[in-house]
Formats: sequence, structure tokens, C-alpha cells
Amino acid sequence: MAEAGIAAGDETEVAWQLERRRRGVADRWGLGREVVVFGAGETVPVPGRGDLTYPFRAHSEYFYLTDRERPGGVLAFDPDTGWVDFVVPVSRDERLWEGAPADEQVGVPVEDFEAWRSARRDRPVGSLGAPVLGVAPRPELTIELRSGLNHVRRRKDAVELERMRVAERATSAGFAAIVPVLSPGRTEREVQIELEAEFFRRGADALAFGTIVASGTNSAVLHNAPTTKKLCDGELVLIDAGGEYRGYASDVTRTYPASGRFTPEQAAIHELVHSAARVATRSCTSGTEWRDVHRTGARVIAEGLAEFGLLRGRPEALVESGAVSLFFPHGIGHMVGLGVRDASEILPDREPNATVTPGLRTDMPLAPGHVVTVEPGIYFVPALLGEPETRERLRNEVDWDRAEAMLGFGGIRIENNVLVTEDGYEVLTSDIPVLS
Repeated sequence: MAEAGIAAGDETEVAWQLERRRRGVADRWGLGREVVVFGAGETVPVPGRGDLTYPFRAHSEYFYLTDRERPGGVLAFDPDTGWVDFVVPVSRDERLWEGAPADEQVGVPVEDFEAWRSARRDRPVGSLGAPVLGVAPRPELTIELRSGLNHVRRRKDAVELERMRVAERATSAGFAAIVPVLSPGRTEREVQIELEAEFFRRGADALAFGTIVASGTNSAVLHNAPTTKKLCDGELVLIDAGGEYRGYASDVTRTYPASGRFTPEQAAIHELVHSAARVATRSCTSGTEWRDVHRTGARVIAEGLAEFGLLRGRPEALVESGAVSLFFPHGIGHMVGLGVRDASEILPDREPNATVTPGLRTDMPLAPGHVVTVEPGIYFVPALLGEPETRERLRNEVDWDRAEAMLGFGGIRIENNVLVTEDGYEVLTSDIPVLS
């Protein structure tokens, strides 16, 4: 990777990295007669709202190789002649309504793409990014091309890491600003507003995803959208949020006591989740299988819940049986970078692992330059705890009376973003405190 520490807006470095990315992808593919097209995508109208459209985001596969957030473009690759950027020229209306500069886009007018494609009608074509009108790709070729592109994309370069650090700093500022104002009587929506405002004040130019603010029993809902529910004394408040900068995301979760102090029961579960996060993070080293990172965290949770009196049995057996998944019902994390599911993939030679429940979004060995989230959690979900089949299957592994007594507890999750390095790892979100 290039040296870190570059300015986030250094266009010379951006141009160099774009050239390096394209070269790396082409080398990885090693194509013969095949050609490849990438679509940026088009704007999407808001139904029934006149000429309003949703905010445009270029497809991440297109953006990675162009650094361009503009609809209608096509990036094309022919191994014989190289890369061509087909772009939509800036229109008079864009200059009038949006203030777009006339020379904003550098490339070939997109109307010339048809001639490029016609000259290659007899050659196999793969299509990445958004679909391109008039292109009929070969599905098996597209799958192979995407796998090769993902392999290159997963290793973050200096431009990507600097943008992620900008997003992390904005996110850190948002979490720091929200902690002092958490108190009974505030609503989840009010917390969301304060948090997101600070993200934007401190350098984020977008949200990485819809902010999650969940208090009380809502904290057992994995993706709870903020509501008008008020925080109450003694409740937990789970916040999962992140700022974004130039397409690159931060994704952080913290769980706080609404009244400023955990109850003894909450403190015990919080420390268990924190311990699982620490142990799993330490295993995020080059060559480690991601499924093993998950199992490492799951074993810590299984052992802790057994000591807590919820589970019965040896930690490994509780992981194998799926008993721990009743309270930790998701994977340990996912890749993050250009979006919050950045180039995640289950390698094609991998068989599903029956002992990892539920299935993981990523299944591969970690390598230097990968950035992942590590986000263990423990939740008391009525829908899961009330399943008759589950109660019968795990009748000996779970203290069901104890579990039912905790149905109003909610849930706790802790999430950090971790960069795998040549000789270990770096927690990019380490300056966002975890209360204990």
C-alpha cells in the first residue's frame, strides 16, 4: 500500500491510486478476448414527488475505479486497448440549477459508448456496477470478474484509509457529543438528531447508513429505527451509527445506561460483551479465518453466559449446538470501507459451516489492508426465546426461567472498526470510549 498520512483531498494521490487500482484489477483478471463494462447507475425518482429524486450514489464498483459520483457514466475495459471513461457532459440545466462547472467531467461523451460496444459485438462481455442499457453480459463471466475485483478492493490503499479516518473522526465527535446529553425524558429521535448534527459539523459529508437508536426493549431489535419513544430511568440505549466521507464509512456501536449508571445486571452483561469484543479483536490478524474470529467471540459469550446462569455446558458445545446464538444471533461483523458491506464475500470454495449460526456475510482469511467491524452482542429477543422448537431443542442448555425473567432487558452491542496490518491490527475507532 502507499504511505499513509496523505491529505484526504490530495487529487494527485487520488489519480495515482486510481491508476494503481485499475492496473491491479486488470492484472488480477488476466483477460484475453473478454471485455468489461461498469455502470454508474441512474437517479431514482421519488414516487409522486414531481421531479424530485433520491440522492444519487454511484455504484461502489464503478466509484472505486473512477472516484466519480455522477449518474449515467460507463467505465469500459478492453485488455487490448485499456480503460475508457464514458461520461455524461454537464448540461446547461445543471449549471443553472446546481452550479456545476462546465469542465467538471473529464472523459469521452457517453453517446460514444455504443460505437465502442459495437466494435466488440463478437466478444464476451462482463458487466459490473449498475446494469448498462443494451449490454447482455455472460453471468458466469460477471461472477468471476466480481470475485477478482473484490479481491483487489478489500486491501485498502492510502486514499481509502485517509477517507475512513476522516469518517472515524467525525463519528468519534458525534458519540462524544451525545453521551453528556443522554438522560431520561429525551427521545430516540432527539438523540439521533444531536448525533448526526455533530457528524456533519465535524467533517462527515453523508451518513454511512440509517442511524440506529434503541432504548429499553427496543435495544433487542438489531436495526431499530429511532422513534419518539422516551428514554426511561434504568434502561439501556444502544446507538449504532457512523459518518461517511467521500463514500467511505465508519460503523460504530456503543450501549449506554440512560440514567448514567448501569445496574449490576447490565454491568455484568456489558462487561461480557466488551470482553468478547477485546478477544475477537485480538484475533484479527493476517491469515486468520473470519469464521474463527466469530467463533472466538462466540466462545467468550458462551462461557460468560454459563457463569451468569443462562446457559449450561462447555463453551465449545454451546457454540456447536447453537445455544449461544439464541442470545448472540448474528455474525461477529463484516467488512467496511466503501460502504458498510464493502467487498464482503464468501469465497466460492467454502461450504456453509453448520456450527456458525447464523451464516456469516464474509468467509475468508483476513489479510493486511482488510478493514472489518467487530461487533459482538447479547440480546433478549422475545421472538427467539418464545419459539417452541428452540425451547425443546435447547431444553438442557438454557435456563428458561432465567431467560424469561430477562425479557425486558433489551440488548447490548459494542462495535469497532479494525484494520488488519502486516504485523497485527489497528482499532480505527479506539478513541470512542466503551463505558464499563
